Amino acid sequence: MTSRLDRLLRPRSLAFVGGAAAELAIDACRSFGFSGDMWAVNPSRELRGLPTFASAGELPAGVDAAFVGVDRHATIAVVGQLAARGTGAAVCHASGFAETGEDAAALQRELVAAAAGMPLVGPNCYGTLSAVAGAALWPDVHGLARCQRGVALLSQSGNIAVNLTMQRRGLDIAWVMTLGNQADVGISEAFEAMAVDDTVTGVGLCVEALDDIGHFASAAAAARDRGLPVVALKLGASETSGAIAVTHTASLVGDDAAYDALFRRLGIRRVHTLPELLDTLAVLVALGPLRGNRLLSLSCSGGEAALVADRSRGRDLCFPPFAPDHAGRVASALDGRVAVTNPLDYHTFIWGDEARLAGCFRAALGAGAQAAGPAPFDAALLVIDFPAEGLDRSRWWPTLRAFSGACTASSTPGVVAASMAENMPVEARGRAGELGLAACADIDTALSALEAAAVWGQRTHEPACLPPAPASGTSLDHTVLSEYEAKRRLDAAGVVVPAGTVVAADQAAAAAAEIGYPVVVKATGLAHKTEATGVVVGLEGPEEAADAARRLAGGGGTVLVESCITGAVAELLVSVRSAPPIGMLLTLGAGGTLAELLDDTVNLLLPAPGAGVLEALRSLRIWPALAGHRGHPAAAVDAVVSVVAALGALVRDDRSIIEVEINPLMVTPHAAVAADALMLVAEPPEPD
Repeated sequence: MTSRLDRLLRPRSLAFVGGAAAELAIDACRSFGFSGDMWAVNPSRELRGLPTFASAGELPAGVDAAFVGVDRHATIAVVGQLAARGTGAAVCHASGFAETGEDAAALQRELVAAAAGMPLVGPNCYGTLSAVAGAALWPDVHGLARCQRGVALLSQSGNIAVNLTMQRRGLDIAWVMTLGNQADVGISEAFEAMAVDDTVTGVGLCVEALDDIGHFASAAAAARDRGLPVVALKLGASETSGAIAVTHTASLVGDDAAYDALFRRLGIRRVHTLPELLDTLAVLVALGPLRGNRLLSLSCSGGEAALVADRSRGRDLCFPPFAPDHAGRVASALDGRVAVTNPLDYHTFIWGDEARLAGCFRAALGAGAQAAGPAPFDAALLVIDFPAEGLDRSRWWPTLRAFSGACTASSTPGVVAASMAENMPVEARGRAGELGLAACADIDTALSALEAAAVWGQRTHEPACLPPAPASGTSLDHTVLSEYEAKRRLDAAGVVVPAGTVVAADQAAAAAAEIGYPVVVKATGLAHKTEATGVVVGLEGPEEAADAARRLAGGGGTVLVESCITGAVAELLVSVRSAPPIGMLLTLGAGGTLAELLDDTVNLLLPAPGAGVLEALRSLRIWPALAGHRGHPAAAVDAVVSVVAALGALVRDDRSIIEVEINPLMVTPHAAVAADALMLVAEPPEPD
């Protein structure tokens, strides 16, 4: 590993500056078994028997890392002294910097300037733990044990990191880093350092906001090249979308969707709870990528089998039925007394009989089967709830051993889970690990982890190229273009739009005649015309057009007259919008009046290859209509892909565009036409 953070991550000498917080960090290092040199800084008293100096400027030169536990104003002076002494890195514990407002943000800028290039972790953070080096720049208790290899946990939240160290899943954690305000060292740089470290077996991220997308993508690429699993928990949701509420997309899809799209593109598994984060890491580290998503579930209860089936709904997991000859072997192992299904309830009449359990599990997993070809299942799940502490667990271990033996004999990765987290004790997790099995707290985290392993094994990732940078005007400083002007820009970019013109209300009939009936007449200046009854479609003659124009214009003003699109197979919403700090987010989904009624959207980051767009369209519930439902003609899906390509080129070449939304995109068997459009562009800065 070679990075700016080397001396912080594997220090041979440490300094502690402050009072009570510094003493807690000293205690943590001693209990962790740090064997290097340690010094302290306090102007009035000795700290925990260490050689103590009155100021950081008196420390020996070249200390590898320092914990700074003084108030925010003193922190700036101390950091400057540490930098002048050639310290390798500083962890700044104090709060009251940029997290409290703009005035305090100036102090944070002073802090970074004082560091003069020395790596600075924080401020407003808990610090770092290295189970490899036994270093704890950490003013609190923690639950790590020394290890030579393990996962790295990187978190912006200090308290969540403390909680994660207390896990009892048998997961080796080698590194913990909390980044706080990310004034200098951010989660992306920390991720880069961990992705290339040979002692790291996986990376868990607790992200509030990314600081550097380029470095983050580079780190993800390095992890992917190493076959290193990465799991992310995104904390909080961006409020950026609230500043731009003009479009349907802003209300339908928050900017959190951009993180979803980014994580998918980079091959990072996103989870939504802390137990899911830990169990997914544990399974991915233990099992690696799976061949596919075909699972076998084993339990001694029909209720548990049904629960597994129910909880797997909506996941990309499959429980294939047993082939007839395979089912016959399983039935024979169970004396024909059990209905052979997957998930399988093997009943309790063989409970405690390790030989019969082994025979059942081996038959179910196809161990020793004569048929050639791939194994019938890509992984197996055993649901087993253990008795509480103090009760006899002896009759449960035969089941665990039998399951392990069957997994080994059939070369099938195995996962053990309880139906409730409290019924998976530390002892059971430990024994499962010794038997080559991964253990999860409960059925939900097990299914999530197995899905992650299947996706990891099957997915061919798009290149980890960066999307275009978000438009600089993503704030209230924007202009909403008229529909007519937005369509003119779309037309120039290669998107098909209806023939149309903006005219005075009393000229609507003449304009309609020139365009050709049927026509649509729309009010101008309305973002959501349908809700405001600002559009009349299917007008067949001059009197209808004139009447609609008078009504929509209120006796004066202008209207937009357009050719009416007929023969549409489906209506889509297609949007591209700036989603800082990620990039440009593409949203595809059901459009028109269904946009708000159906939760049917999918998000990708630009640039998006045509194959990825087509895959996204196929994931929509509206896809059967596009594909030609019940004898209806299929839509021109290739034309939709072309529209997306044109939009991608448009926002790439015109960086002033904050958002462009087509809703609906009318898709016929032969074309895709932008029937309505909105475009937000950044206002140019006022001259000095």
